[in-house]
Amino acid sequence: MARGEHSPACARRWREQAEARQWSMWQTVQAIHGCCGVSMLKAHRLGRGWSARQAIEELEHLCEQQSLGLPRASIDLLNAWENNRARPRPQTIDLLARLYKANAVRLGLAADYCDDPGVSQKVVVVANGSSEDAVHVEDLADDDTDRRALFHQAMLMGTPNGRFFAEVEGTRHDLDRSLATTTVTEDQLDRLDEQVLRYRREYMTTPPTPMLCRVMLELADVRKLTGARQPAGVQRRLLTATTMLALLSADALMKLGDTRQAHAWYGTARTSADDVGDLRLRALVRANQTMLPYYYGDLTETVRLAREARMLAGSAPSSPAALAAAAEARALARMGDRKAARIALAEAEQIFARMRGMSQDDLAFVFTEKRMSFYRTGTLIELGDDSQLQNLEMDSGFQTIDPALILLDQATHLARHGDYEEACRLAAQALSQVPAEHRTSIVITRAKALLNEADPRLPAVRNLNQVLSESSLRLAI
Repeated sequence: MARGEHSPACARRWREQAEARQWSMWQTVQAIHGCCGVSMLKAHRLGRGWSARQAIEELEHLCEQQSLGLPRASIDLLNAWENNRARPRPQTIDLLARLYKANAVRLGLAADYCDDPGVSQKVVVVANGSSEDAVHVEDLADDDTDRRALFHQAMLMGTPNGRFFAEVEGTRHDLDRSLATTTVTEDQLDRLDEQVLRYRREYMTTPPTPMLCRVMLELADVRKLTGARQPAGVQRRLLTATTMLALLSADALMKLGDTRQAHAWYGTARTSADDVGDLRLRALVRANQTMLPYYYGDLTETVRLAREARMLAGSAPSSPAALAAAAEARALARMGDRKAARIALAEAEQIFARMRGMSQDDLAFVFTEKRMSFYRTGTLIELGDDSQLQNLEMDSGFQTIDPALILLDQATHLARHGDYEEACRLAAQALSQVPAEHRTSIVITRAKALLNEADPRLPAVRNLNQVLSESSLRLAI
C-alpha cells in the first residue's frame, strides 16, 4: 500500500497502537505522519479521529468559546491546507495551533531551525514501501482543490483579488488545453445540461462575482470530462455546455471591467463553438461578444462581429440573428450612421417578429421582448428620437442593470451635445438605481467618462463625483 493511501484507516490503526503503548498525542501524530504519508496538519486531525467536518465544527466551537471571532475556514480550505496546496493566514495558523494544542512548527506550517540538543526524542516511523511512493506536491499540480477552495472563499467573502483573477485565467488555460486534446454517462450529461440551464437563469439577477465563482467551479468539473476525446454525440454536448459556461464567464468579467480576460474567454467560447460546428452556436458567441467592444471602445469591431454573427445565423429567425442585428443597429447609431442604423433596427424588429411563438424563457442568451426593448431604446437614444422615448417604462421588465445602462446612454448622448449638467444628473440617478453588488466597472467606467469634459463647478458634476466616490468603496476591482 502506497503512503497516503486509505490514510483514515491507517491512522486508526496507529491510534489503537498509541493507546496500547500510552503514547502522547504528539507521538501519535508523528507516527501517523511517518507511516501514512500525510501532512503534519492532517496527522493532527487524524490522530484525534476527526473528519474534516468535525475539525471545522470544533474550530468554530473553540472560537465561539474563547470569543475569537468567526474563523475563515471551510472543509475545502482545510483540505487544501492539509495537502499543501494552499497556506492558511497567520491568524488562522494561530487558531489551528489552539485547536490542536500545538505550534506552527508541529503543524508543519513553519520550519524549525533550532539546534537545541535537549529537545525530546521524536517518534519516527518508516513506512513499508520505497521513497518513490511518497506524495509530492508537483505530482498534484493539476489537482484543482486549492482553486476550488479559492472560488468558494471568494463567493463567501465577495472580494476578488489578484490571485482570484489569476486562477480564473488558469481555469481558462486548462480548458483551452483540454479542448486542444480531448467516458461520460448519459446521467452526467443530463446533470451538466441542467446545471448550465440553471446558471443561465440565475445569471439574469445574480451579481457577476458570485456567478463567476460558480461557473469556474462547474468548468473545473467539465474540464475533467473533456480531458479525453469522447464519442461525437457526447463531445458535442460537452462542447455546447463549455461554450455556454465560457460565455457566462466572459460576460461576468466584462461587467467587472477585466476586458483582457473577457476577450480571452470569448476566444475560448469561439474555440469550443467552432469545434461543435453548429452555425447558430457560433453566431451566438459572436453576437454576444459585440457587447465588449461596444462598452469598452471599438464600435467598428462591434459592427464587424455583428455582421459575422448575422452571416453565420442565416435567414432563419433566431436569438443570435436578432441580437446581432440589434447590436449592429445600436453601434451604427452611436457612430452617427443614422440611415444604416434604422435599416438594421428594422431588420432586428422583423427577425424578432418572426420569432413569435418560440421559447421566450428569461435566460441568458435568449433574445426576449425585454432584450429587444433594451436595444431598441439604446438605438433610439443614439438617434436622438425623443418622440419614441417619452412613454418608456424602464421599471417594467428590464434586467438588473439595464435601466442604469439606458440612463447612461442618455447621459452620454447629452454630453456629446454639450449638456453636461443634465448628463451628470442622469448618471448619478443611474448609479443610485443599481444595487451595490451589481455596481461594477461596466457602469462606473461609463459614468466616470462624463467627467472628462464637464465643468467641476457644476452642482450635478460635484454630486456625480460624490456618488462615484461612494461607489468606488464597494467596487471589487
